[in-house]
Amino acid sequence: MNLQIKGRFYIIASALMALFLGALDTLIMSAAMPSIVADLGGLDLYSWVFSAYLLSRAVSLPIFGKLADLFKTKNLFLFSVAMFILSSLLAGVSVSMTQLIVARVVQGIGAGGCFALVTIVLSEVSTPEKRGKMLSLGSFVWGLASVLGPPIGGFIVYYFSWQWIFYMNIPLGSISFLGICLYFKETRQKRSDVSIDGWGITTLSVTILSLLTAFLLTGQGTPWHSLKIIGLFVLTVLTGIGFFYVEKRAKEPVLPVEFFSVRGFKIGNCAVFFSSFAVFSIVAYSPLFIQGALGETPVQLGMVMLALSLAWSAGALICGQVAHRIGSKPNAIGGAFLILFGSAMALAFTASTPLIFCYIALSLAGMGMGFSSISTLLVVQSSLEEKDLGVATSSQQFARTLGGTIGVGVTGSIAIGRITEGMDRFITSGATGSVSMDLIHRIRGNVENLFQSDVQSLIPAPVLLPLREIVSSGIWIVFLFALMASILSLILSFRLPGKKEEYNKG
Repeated sequence: MNLQIKGRFYIIASALMALFLGALDTLIMSAAMPSIVADLGGLDLYSWVFSAYLLSRAVSLPIFGKLADLFKTKNLFLFSVAMFILSSLLAGVSVSMTQLIVARVVQGIGAGGCFALVTIVLSEVSTPEKRGKMLSLGSFVWGLASVLGPPIGGFIVYYFSWQWIFYMNIPLGSISFLGICLYFKETRQKRSDVSIDGWGITTLSVTILSLLTAFLLTGQGTPWHSLKIIGLFVLTVLTGIGFFYVEKRAKEPVLPVEFFSVRGFKIGNCAVFFSSFAVFSIVAYSPLFIQGALGETPVQLGMVMLALSLAWSAGALICGQVAHRIGSKPNAIGGAFLILFGSAMALAFTASTPLIFCYIALSLAGMGMGFSSISTLLVVQSSLEEKDLGVATSSQQFARTLGGTIGVGVTGSIAIGRITEGMDRFITSGATGSVSMDLIHRIRGNVENLFQSDVQSLIPAPVLLPLREIVSSGIWIVFLFALMASILSLILSFRLPGKKEEYNKG
């Protein structure tokens, strides 16, 4: 192995290590949270340990993408990895839930930088015709993390302590840091006259934060008409308008508005937005259906969700292998069709649906998302000049994040509302039998309680069956929205430019 090939191998390995840590951190936290709450308290802040990380990661994605077009990618990557390592240390030594949430905010910023820059680095070290194969490695790493994350989390918490969930990032992150430091060489010419769009970054950040927070809160049960949600949407609109006018006048805008007149850029990002809306909604609420409506065990649920993750990775790997030969557009259309088929099958779910039917539906949706995520990224990257590779890459990643968050928020709030209404009708009908009203109200307040075996053992079959039907009816609306979003994604995929020369047309 000559020095050039050896160096390229170490760069790719170091970048993928950083991506693996960020992906693992997302998936491993669920195993650690019960122990964290038992140790630190702050149960009322439980969801914000996840939300703080998600929000800061979402905000940092487009910002790091733009910065990568202005400054040295190597320095930004080292900064992101160092921030992730430092924040992991801070999270591990946290003595309160508030301190942990602050550490998770910083960790999300570092992870957002890593996610954006890993994809940029993989794109920079590969030729355009081999870029699909290289980018598909990222999806493979996500699939690997989804397989290893939960068992690693459970093992660490059981045999060590929850702090080691974070401490293990320090040596592994240091390996990634060292590899990038020693072997990464800049390949793109950066601008000599750099101007930071401070107002653009500020208005964009506030817009993203207020919008995503609104959907996160509605997904957690906050009413749409509450003053908190209305205020967040008003803030989103005002700062969004401010962002538009700031970007029109900025010397070096963080997200140039003229890019939205580029066909490949706008349609590619819109297509992946709706495919993410569909698939992340299915991913978020299929567990509720499989355990709450079908009454399956956590092990069976885990196997179904694992099938979805592996299918996602397989779809991305296949797309990466064939994208250069058959083109990105056919791959995007094929992926959209798979998501459509998976969503349509999910819409047919009932409380008596065989588990194998769920396997097939979710695997189709996952494989379709694998195709869609890679193919639309290639289209968006090709629609802009090489000097704007960072913005192109991070915009597609952000569109996926935005689609998934809005999808889960919109469908979740409607589904929970339907389930609550169904529970109220069930209670007033007097069909609860010998089951205590305290238990029924406990399930109504948090339908996840229906998953617990000790709760199910207290409910006789004649009462349990209609409860499962209520959950099934509520989740049905999620699958309906997913189907509609997948149809929109398919329509947009047909509108994608089919040839390189068409990418830059309006």
